[in-house]
Amino acid sequence: MKIKGFSTSAVAAGIRYQDRLDLALIYSDTPAVTAGVFTENQVKAAPVLIDKDRLKQGRAQAILVNSGVANACTGKAGMTAALLTSSLLSSRLDIEDEMVLLSSTGVIGEQLNLPAFRASMDELVEGLSDDNFADVANAIMTTDTVPKLVSRSVMIGDHEVKFMGMAKGAGMIMPNMATMLSFVITDAQICFPELQTSLREATNTTFNRISIDGDTSTNDMVLVMANGTSSNAWIDEDNPLDRQIFQDTLEDVLKDLALQIVSDGEGATKCITIRVCGAKDGKDAEKIARTVANSPLVKTAFFGEDANWGRILAAMGRSGVRFNPDRVDIAIGDVVLVRDGLAVGKTAESEATALLKEKNIAVRLDLKDGVGCEEMYTCDFSLDYVKINADYRS
Repeated sequence: MKIKGFSTSAVAAGIRYQDRLDLALIYSDTPAVTAGVFTENQVKAAPVLIDKDRLKQGRAQAILVNSGVANACTGKAGMTAALLTSSLLSSRLDIEDEMVLLSSTGVIGEQLNLPAFRASMDELVEGLSDDNFADVANAIMTTDTVPKLVSRSVMIGDHEVKFMGMAKGAGMIMPNMATMLSFVITDAQICFPELQTSLREATNTTFNRISIDGDTSTNDMVLVMANGTSSNAWIDEDNPLDRQIFQDTLEDVLKDLALQIVSDGEGATKCITIRVCGAKDGKDAEKIARTVANSPLVKTAFFGEDANWGRILAAMGRSGVRFNPDRVDIAIGDVVLVRDGLAVGKTAESEATALLKEKNIAVRLDLKDGVGCEEMYTCDFSLDYVKINADYRS
């Protein structure tokens, strides 16, 4: 799929490693309505701080993103370096500097390799094309094993609206308002308040519901650029039905990317859906699901293909949500392991153990205390997760 008015480029700049794509550009021929959500970690990288300020105008024309170095915890020098990379790009594109958004991912605490940016900027701009989207997805990878891409189209009124999205993330993942990095482009005509609201609500049920290791990054962000080259009627406050169609499609894009991140979790062998129902309300259901999804003991049990439901119930009990353990049902797939707080029996455990050999696993928890029902998406903890993170900076 291609979207009129957007072009992309990626080069091997040698920012940290040689001979791999690590500097990328997403460019709109005209200023695009742009929304963003960002990490709520108190420690924020320089690009996050810059983008949050620049997006107050609700417009952007370019996203410059690098991998290898996060430009986080780098002080005034890191902020100065980030702003310099922005001006290097804006001067070559002949656009206002405020129209450039920045994004970085990689090792925390190291300064940007500015000579690599300077040496590669001409090549990056000259390489802009409407068919390089996959190269950008490769360039933003760090410990990811595969690029994460998705495309969708939807009819809004009598006009087709297209979406293309990418994400990166495999570790340091339990987003709080965003994921590691994700960029979505669309040709929709949509006003900024409606785009920002749609992004925030779609993020809440997708990227905010995944966990690989319970850690929130310093660099998390999701950016959506809408350049308006589709001829759909403008989506604004007077057009709620079209906004809902737009938001539903955006949510579908983000959920696809979120599940790709979970499936590619560092060392992961399982993709696990934790569904909690019967809670007093959605907030309680989410809190329990998140606690279970983040439990190292639960995650290692899944890696060992051990139907250890006691670890699940124990995690539920420390979630801070009050419930009656004597009413809880626990199931893996269609196999009920626990009914009304008591084990069903060894046969059920054997059947559940067989299901744990699958790549995709569904865990269903029923509190029988209300109508609250929410999901979290997580993965197992394997030996490889420890190895990858033990020598990440090597």
